[in-house]
Amino acid sequence: MIIYGVALLAACMLAGNIIGELIGMAIGVSSNVGGVGLAMLLLVFVVYRLQKAGCLDTSSRRGVEFWSSLYIPIVVAMAASQNVLGAVTGGPVALVGGLIVVAVSFALVPVIARLGKGKYAVALDDIEAERGDRDA
Repeated sequence: MIIYGVALLAACMLAGNIIGELIGMAIGVSSNVGGVGLAMLLLVFVVYRLQKAGCLDTSSRRGVEFWSSLYIPIVVAMAASQNVLGAVTGGPVALVGGLIVVAVSFALVPVIARLGKGKYAVALDDIEAERGDRDA
């Protein structure tokens, strides 16, 4: 059922926030440290384990997929806007650090694309060959 998707999402969000608060207290920061990211990772891990165990039927899986596809972009956008505000008010070091990370990420896109190119090129060749056999 789709309601299981909502329940699973809520449980992961609560667990991620609690763990993020505990990490913040452990390192002496008075805020949630990584709770949103932990919640997303927990959601991915739990869904994977439930699917592997065969505990998710089709409608439950669709519910989880629907809510997780809404949850991840919205929460990431909210967290990103807070991080940008904190970086701008925090001084130039945070802003320069953010710019460096973005530049490195952009630079790695072609490298990652080349790594996967050989793997998927073979699959595309097989698909094209199969289509050619059908058309003949």
